[in-house]
Amino acid sequence: MEKIINEPGTYQSISDALKEGVEGDTFCCTSEASFDLAKVALVKEKLSGIIVQLLDSDGYAVRQVTSKRREKHKVPQEGLSDRQIKVVKALEKVLMHCKREGIQLVGYSDELVALPASVSEEDISTASALDVDSYGCYRGADAIFDIDTD
Repeated sequence: MEKIINEPGTYQSISDALKEGVEGDTFCCTSEASFDLAKVALVKEKLSGIIVQLLDSDGYAVRQVTSKRREKHKVPQEGLSDRQIKVVKALEKVLMHCKREGIQLVGYSDELVALPASVSEEDISTASALDVDSYGCYRGADAIFDIDTD
């Protein structure tokens, strides 16, 4: 449910309003001062799952904050965590920038190298190749699959 925080808000009035909220509620502020007080109240009062938004004069949310509890004993899952997915998305953005700048990435066994996109596939082992430090994150297919050729 969406609720409006009355202006001008004091810490006590904002804190009281937030405490009445339940997980999933959104509280809207129209002043930066009330928004800042609401952020402090979320943390200080240990309220989780409540969203606080700062609205501009046209009613659009220009800033938003929410708090949530850390799960102490999280059950391991097979897939990537939300944080890991964000890292992969960031990597994809970097790779998009590589493409825009004319850089191609090529995997050589367990190495990753960068080449100008203008280098043809026949000349892929050129002196213009730059080793990419993957900090042990990149492993070539040879390292993943032990293929027995006997």
